[in-house]
Amino acid sequence: QVQLVESGGGLVQAGGSLRLSCAASGSVFSINVLNWYRQPPGKQRELVAAVTSGGATNYADSVKNRFTISRDNAKNTVYLQMNSLKPEDTAVYYCNGLLTTAQAMGVTRSYWGQGTQVTVSS
Repeated sequence: QVQLVESGGGLVQAGGSLRLSCAASGSVFSINVLNWYRQPPGKQRELVAAVTSGGATNYADSVKNRFTISRDNAKNTVYLQMNSLKPEDTAVYYCNGLLTTAQAMGVTRSYWGQGTQVTVSS
């Protein structure tokens, strides 16, 4: 069984910063891609940033030059550093991992964290 656990959300004023963390635990064999998604109130979930096992990154246009995704492969952890936060960044942020387990090393599956609330006040 695999668990993804996020932390670091909270309330911050516009212009401030937050750092989200997501740790994968359990029978993880390898992690291919780690993603951060977010779901603003009343809207669909959207991809915010992604990082591959090789370190390649991709960002939504709305967060480019403000957010930075990084990963620590030794700790099976992904981070999202969020700077210059805006009220429109308010959302529940979800960690997502495309990974294989020790029980099924040839099969890549998608796993989700429970989400962490980020609220940016104006």
